This record gives sequence, C-alpha cells and structure tokens, in this order.
Amino acid sequence: MKHRHFFITFLFTGIVSSCSIALAQITERERPAEWAQLVHGARFIDRFLPMQGNILSSDTWGADSVKPRYIDNGIEDRIWSYWGGNIKKGTDGKYHLFVCGWLESSPKGHMEWPNSYVFNTTSDHLTGPFTLRNMIGKGHNPEVFQLKDGRYVLYVIDGRYVTDNINGSWEYGTFDFNPRDRRIIEGLSNLSFARREDGSYLMVCRGGGIWVSETGLSEYNQITDKRVYPDVDGRFEDPVIWRDHIQYHLIVNDWLGRIAFYQRSKDGINWVTDPGEAYTPGIAVHEDGRVENWFKFERIKMYQDEYGRAIQANFAVIDTLKFEDKPFDKYSSKNIGIPLNPGLLLTLLDSVPITPHTKTIRLKIHAEEGFDPHTEIDLNSLRFGASTEVNYGRGCHTILHTEKDGKDLIITFNAKGHGITTEEFAPKLIGQTRAGKLLYGYARLPYIEYIEPILSARAPVFQQTNCRIEVQNFGQVASGETSLKIEQLKDGKKILVASGKVPGLAPYEKRELTLPIRKNGENTEAGYLITIHSGKKILSTFHYQKKPE
Repeated sequence: MKHRHFFITFLFTGIVSSCSIALAQITERERPAEWAQLVHGARFIDRFLPMQGNILSSDTWGADSVKPRYIDNGIEDRIWSYWGGNIKKGTDGKYHLFVCGWLESSPKGHMEWPNSYVFNTTSDHLTGPFTLRNMIGKGHNPEVFQLKDGRYVLYVIDGRYVTDNINGSWEYGTFDFNPRDRRIIEGLSNLSFARREDGSYLMVCRGGGIWVSETGLSEYNQITDKRVYPDVDGRFEDPVIWRDHIQYHLIVNDWLGRIAFYQRSKDGINWVTDPGEAYTPGIAVHEDGRVENWFKFERIKMYQDEYGRAIQANFAVIDTLKFEDKPFDKYSSKNIGIPLNPGLLLTLLDSVPITPHTKTIRLKIHAEEGFDPHTEIDLNSLRFGASTEVNYGRGCHTILHTEKDGKDLIITFNAKGHGITTEEFAPKLIGQTRAGKLLYGYARLPYIEYIEPILSARAPVFQQTNCRIEVQNFGQVASGETSLKIEQLKDGKKILVASGKVPGLAPYEKRELTLPIRKNGENTEAGYLITIHSGKKILSTFHYQKKPE
C-alpha cells in the first residue's frame, strides 16, 4: 500500500485550564479528505465497546474530566501511580495484570517513572479490579508473553524477567540483540512481541524495526532496514503487535498528535495501513454515554481469545500533563481496560483464486456462544471484499443465496465489486446486526501461502576479486533455491556488482556465499542494494550504506 503524507486534527477540550500549556503536548493534524467517506466498522476505533465496572464514584482523585468513573476498572489507588502493562490468564484461573508503578508521593511526581517497579496484580474479572499480589522488581513499560515451553517472559525497558510459575519468583536478565548491519531505529525500548505458529517470536521496537527470535529468549535479529510505520509526520511510540488466526496486527501511537494508526500484515514483515484512527482520547465511554475524558491514552496492550482475536485493550491513562502530576496532588495515573468487538469467525469456501472474472463468492459465517448468524444478521447490510473497497461502503453486497451448515450460515455473494487483487491476503466483511450493532471480520484466502520463507541478507564483505555475504532464513518453512544480486547505488543509477544463487535453507539456517565481483564494482563509501528474488518475485531487499574505513 502506498502511504501519503497527511496530518490529523484533534481539538483539546477542557482537560486542563490553560490551553497554552496543553498545546505543548498537542499538535493539530489534518485528516485526509477521503477519511470522511469511511463507513462504520472501517476504523479500528469503531471496535471499542462500552467500559465495564460496578463502582461509579466521584469520591476519588482526578481532574473533573475523569469523574465520576469506574474505580473498579483496571487498577488504581492513592499509594501508587500505575502505568503500562498487559494481562495473561494463569492456570490458577486468575487474570494477571503485569503493571508498573511508582509511589504517588515521590518528589518528582510522574517524572519518577524511570524508577518504576513491576507488579503482578490479579483479578477474578478481565476488566478488574486488580489488586497487588507481589512486587517482581525494578522496571518500566512491561509486557508479558509465554514461551513454547510454558515459561513466562516479562519484558521491561533494558531487561526482562523469566519464571516457570506465574505466581513464583522471577529471574532478571537481558535480551541479546543483533542488528545485522542495520541501523537500530530510535533505540531498543518499548518492545512488543507476537508469537508465531512454531513458537518463535516476532518483535517490534519503538522505532518500528521488526526483529525475530527463534525461541523468544534466544537472540533477536533485526530483519527490516527501515521503520514499518505509516509514512506520515508522526512522533511514534507505544507499538503493540499481535497475531490472530488470520493475520498480524500492529497499532502505533503518535503521542504528539494524540492519534494511533492500525496496520495489518500476512507475515509480520510487510505491512499495510488501514485508514482512520485506531484510537484517540475519548474512547473510554460508559454504556450510558458518559465519558472518562483522560488526557493521555498510552501503552496500549491487547488481551486475546483462543483464536488470537483482541477482546480487550488495556491503556495507561493520566488525567493531566505528565509534568503537572505532582506528589500529594489530585492528579495521577492508572491502567484501564476497554472491551473490544472481536469480529466474526469467517471461512472463505472458494478454493479457486478470486479474479476480476469471478462470478460468485461463498462465505461461511460461524456461530459462536452468544451469536446466532441465522437470526441476528441484517443481511442487507453486509459488504464483503478487499478492505480498500469495503471500508468505503463498496464491495460485494448482492446476496444470491443463503444456506444453513449446522449452526453456521453460508452466504453466496454476487462477486461484482469485490476489489480483491493478487496482493490481498485478508478480505473483510462489514455489516450490522438487526439491532444495529457492528459486525465485521476478516477471512483467509484458501489459495494463499501464509507461512513462507523469510530470507534476509547481511552486508557484503568485499575482497579483491570476490565478496562474502551471509543469508539467513527467518521463516518457519524451508526455502527453495533463490537468486541474490548486489547493486551499487551511484548518481541515481544501479550498477550490478555481484550475483549468485542462494541454496535452499531450512528454517533459521544461515549460509555464507562467496560471489565474484565485477571490475570497479566496490567503493569504500558507496550505498548498496541487496536483493533476494525468485524469478521476478522480490523476496527481500536491504539498503546498506558502507561506512568509510
């Protein structure tokens, strides 16, 4: 997907008394005109559901804009200021929110955050209230994930803790990172992790670089040579990445514009950006329409169901500017949980590739607990096809036939307007229930290979007549024989320096190639483009700038 430069506009409304102070952490960003044409269900922000809680109170800390609120949602008290964190359900049946915090009474107020502690907090309910179970140790911006062998890893900035018992003791250590001749984008902080099918892990760092570890604790290797975020003027932080049974998802926040962007990927390496806001201030809404108008929503994390679908987003929130949160004042921060619409379970039944000549498309909508597709769907509201079509109210919409498959519903669409191209990997359905509630979901294309080799080269090492270059397969399946070429970038032109064949590689296997170089091909300060391809299909590229010796 080609991204355009644009700015997003948000108005600041009454969270602090001084607009001039508030503007220090807000900038105006203009929305692209086409966003006005998006239908309900196109934006990730449309998936947020009303907050849940039982204790609505104004007798608590906070700016007037966050009162009354559910004080039993997430975690809060007057002893600690809480920040960050995500939830795992333990074998004890409890929900464990791993959250960081510092004493509310700290002389530096919110600026005490570099001295945070990490806590294991528990609740009987996903939305809270969470209570402290034990302090794990020092650390900030935690994210917990589970290894293939059952152990838990708790990431914190500049380190990690590991345990084989979620309620036990945790051992501190550090990760090993190998940038593989690539520039580390904005340092290695605010990391987020997604488990792949074989138990390996994909990681995104704050700057938007993608890394892979074979086990989740073994060395993390940088794959990309530039950030994968949208090509917009944003001040990005707080990425969160996760994988469900269909695809990978990534949300990243522009903290200055107070807008987040939503991206999707087939392999976790190459990303498309969906239009519209992923989240903004104002999403903490109660069933009756009351809003907890927090000034900042940061450190988003996802709780996933058995299919990997995100069913709750947890945020660190604060009710004022961070520098205005002082010890013993009325301001503070906490962690909240907001339920999400998980989307429908869909299966595309057509095994033949969908083309512009396709006449019909058969889609199965699966029944789930609490959802009967035979009785609850407003059939006339359904649109199916490429996201680029469906998000704007287009796509297939004429239903030719419906049939029952047990509790599931099979719909046959007239394929006209589907918009599905050879680049598509997860077509989308948007509609509503007969009660007017949002329905949406993604489907896999049965003829697409979702797990493929991921070949990645390091920088070439030049000698007098040849060069050595290392290639590794970071995919979960073996590769076949491919081709590699090294081109020098000079005066806007590409000059072929070396080329050769890459033998098939097992998952995570690496191989060093020795390739003859062409005369006058190497320059000590030149830029190079390393391309791995299979026929005309480009598998990976690496832009490398050789430094002067």
